[in-house]
Amino acid sequence: MDSRKTMVHMLRQLLKEMEIVSSQGAGYYTCVPFAHRFNRLLEQCRRLFPETSGILETFDPIEELDPKDPADKSKALLGIRIETSQLISLLESIGEDPVR
Repeated sequence: MDSRKTMVHMLRQLLKEMEIVSSQGAGYYTCVPFAHRFNRLLEQCRRLFPETSGILETFDPIEELDPKDPADKSKALLGIRIETSQLISLLESIGEDPVR
């Protein structure tokens, strides 16, 4: 099993699930499960890929809050999306051949 590919797949799935939930209407969802899952995947990346520890330290755990205002919920999900996309980019770059 390729841990890097598995992590990328899981992170992409997290993005899809956020998109589905947020498309169902602002105000009717919670951000907590998404933040919680991202934090767990980030911690797993730190354990699986210690060689990237310097770069992984640029990622902070996401606060697991449930804002009530729909605009604040959208901002929270946007933050999770950005961090998730950046983590995917990092993991994908690990698998690339080094530039000569």
